Amino acid sequence: MSDTRLQAIVRAHPVLSTVLDRFAAVGLPDAWLVAGAIAQGVWNAATGRAPTYGLKDIDIVYFDGADLSAETEAMHEARLRALFADLAVKLDVKNEARVHLWYADAFGNGLEPYRSSEDAIGTFPTTATSIGIRPPGDALGLCAPFGVDDLLAGVVRPNKRQVTQAVYEKKVARWRALWPELTYIPWDQTQPPSTT
Repeated sequence: MSDTRLQAIVRAHPVLSTVLDRFAAVGLPDAWLVAGAIAQGVWNAATGRAPTYGLKDIDIVYFDGADLSAETEAMHEARLRALFADLAVKLDVKNEARVHLWYADAFGNGLEPYRSSEDAIGTFPTTATSIGIRPPGDALGLCAPFGVDDLLAGVVRPNKRQVTQAVYEKKVARWRALWPELTYIPWDQTQPPSTT
């Protein structure tokens, strides 16, 4: 990970650092710790809040195109919930290779199958939460299709590649109540997201 500020925040976070310290035991292909938990940890550090303030869950994604069964995904989630049971936070585990099978029923619009976890991360609802980290060694690996500028600057900007306005605005409403200091870009904002 090239941004030392982000790495320092993640390493100081009691939940994120624990997940990363045990990441070898996750044992899933193309696995990443992703999305809101990372962003919320950064926002909490920037606003002087406790690291786990507002934390609803931890998301781990993986990509296994050879097994698209819901049963296998649920088995992996149960195993990882046991691995991280001491963290007292909900853990969500998703096989990004099978999201297209259920997405339309859950959100009302279909999508093409993802090609990788990185492809999926690039569709997350905001530029700040389109992020994944994992430990390839002593440093952290980073997947940030839109860069980390919005994340570190406290900017919540829609990523319209997949999500609907309703999904984005529901997230914004929840986050605005918890982190009013952030800058929330309206859905209809025409400025493209940063890619640096």
